[in-house]
Amino acid sequence: MTQTDCPPNNDREAGFSLLELMVVVVILSVLALVIVPRVIDRPDQARVARAQSDLAAISSAVQLYRLDNFRYPTTEQGLAALVTKPALDPAPANWTQYMDRLPVDPWGQPYQYLVPGVHGDFDIFTYGADAAPGGDGANADIGSWSAQ
Repeated sequence: MTQTDCPPNNDREAGFSLLELMVVVVILSVLALVIVPRVIDRPDQARVARAQSDLAAISSAVQLYRLDNFRYPTTEQGLAALVTKPALDPAPANWTQYMDRLPVDPWGQPYQYLVPGVHGDFDIFTYGADAAPGGDGANADIGSWSAQ
């Protein structure tokens, strides 16, 4: 093989130029600016979905309590009446354990229970991330009435 048969050895073609690398970095940065805000909102949406699922399960247990005992647990008896037999009057005649344990809301607070409810026969709700009434977004109240 002669020297004319071999392609010339150019070191300039061995890698990427600084300009090419900068273009790739800029493109990745733009993609990150578009995608990251959408991904960051997902945890709040997941917490809301879990709260709604918990509320549906607790509401079903409260309905079963009513079917067995002909009345809802009182506000004073609370949701604990679904896990342990209430000691407060009116004592349920046909009580059985309706839930193994009471879930807490996704923000670590207990669910609230009110009978008679403002929105229906009973209300089960959470105050959201701020643990205070009212609010918007992640701080908004989520209740059994919003699932109906």
